[in-house]
Amino acid sequence: MDRYDICVIGGGPSGYAAAMRALDFGKKVLLVEKQFLGGAAIYNGALSSKTLWELSRDVKRLRIADRGYAVKDYTISFRGIIEEVDSAVEERHYQLSQQVIELEKMLPERFKFINAFGKLLSPNEVEIDTGSEKTVIHADYIVLATGSKPRKLPNIPIDEDVIITSDGIANLSSFPKSLVVLGAGVIGCEFATVFSNFGQTDVRIIDKADHILPFEDLDISQIVTENFIRSGITIHRNASLESMTIENRQVKYILKYKDGSTETFFAEKALISVGRVAAVDGLGAREIGLSMTESGNFNVDADGRTNISNIFAVGDLTADVCLVNVGEVEGRHVVETICNPRAKHLTYENISTIMFLQPEVSGVGANEQALVAKNIPYRVATYQYSYINRAIAMRNVRGFYKILVSDDDEMRLLGMRIVGEQSSSAIQAAALLISMGKGIEELSELIHPHPSIPEGAQECVRMLLGTSIIKPQVFKEDLRCHRVVDGQCIEIHSYN
Repeated sequence: MDRYDICVIGGGPSGYAAAMRALDFGKKVLLVEKQFLGGAAIYNGALSSKTLWELSRDVKRLRIADRGYAVKDYTISFRGIIEEVDSAVEERHYQLSQQVIELEKMLPERFKFINAFGKLLSPNEVEIDTGSEKTVIHADYIVLATGSKPRKLPNIPIDEDVIITSDGIANLSSFPKSLVVLGAGVIGCEFATVFSNFGQTDVRIIDKADHILPFEDLDISQIVTENFIRSGITIHRNASLESMTIENRQVKYILKYKDGSTETFFAEKALISVGRVAAVDGLGAREIGLSMTESGNFNVDADGRTNISNIFAVGDLTADVCLVNVGEVEGRHVVETICNPRAKHLTYENISTIMFLQPEVSGVGANEQALVAKNIPYRVATYQYSYINRAIAMRNVRGFYKILVSDDDEMRLLGMRIVGEQSSSAIQAAALLISMGKGIEELSELIHPHPSIPEGAQECVRMLLGTSIIKPQVFKEDLRCHRVVDGQCIEIHSYN
């Protein structure tokens, strides 16, 4: 029986990162992946969908006619678009697989990759099934990183042809004439954005709540909604899905509203986007006694350790945050914990996120919704893109900065949200300050390149300090700056 220090099951972002970090510590490592290195994050997730979003934005720019020019003669091939997405995926897959090949040559005694299905037989034994043969290996430590798959609803006949999940996007042969999206969270809204940008599809979203992106603050939801409506997207508000069926190769769906009325609609395709579930089928986790939640995630401590002390779970298998960057950090962290038990715990307070919508939405730390729910007093400043020179030059001023700080003289940075073009360009400085528990004065004195979108962060911070160049006392409708205590807004600076 072959023996390894660490066996990683799953070659997606978190598993791949864990295996590479284990090599840094000189460990003997086995990486097992049943399908493709990079996992869903490359093939049906972040890379493929964001490539699709980038291409759709190119087309969106061609379609804009209010910027002093108009492009009237262009064609779009859906298959051509998908081929370009496939090319991006292949580029990244080649990098990951080529590195594995070279590492096996360089470290033949310490690293091995097997394209196979890994199944837990005991806390230290893993069955490796290549399809043609089965072997069993021993590992001192095991890292589970098998990722997730789209959640399916039992009453909806998903065939990945007429009714699809994100896994079925590449199965489309052309732009659908109409597409209904079930689910108004990040993934549903991102795909609604993509198909709307191309301008070939009547896009609709079913939203059971009264506003999309329910986990975000209302001002963010509102600006995204306004842009959706401006782009021709229909939002079925306060609507619950009564039924969805396939009739004559089209989708028939019936909605029920809060007043009890129902309405029937038809669409060429439907996209089901109601979250993801941990991919644990056949893993053998319950059989060896691993503790799991009712929803199928692993119960882990602050370091990703399961109830069996030598087995760790990372990425989408845990109930934390299902993001590629978080998964990679978790994968690295559990290995650091294995190799150095005194390593500091992982913190999620400074996680940076991007929502690829119209416009782009980026964030880090807490939002107002979270602070109000915890009854934490705070100070907030909101600075509109229309006062940022770069946004004015780009002729795209829809968006804003929002910065949240502690309600005291220290004014520790608690969170930041940015809605608008290039919003992700200004997030990392805020993430660093949050992780350091620092105040905002450092941000106020940075000298940014001019003109640039991050200059908005500087003026937003200066508003809180009472030192801004553009005064919120003058532009009260656009520039917001106040304290929130017990849910009540209190003005910070006034010339009255």
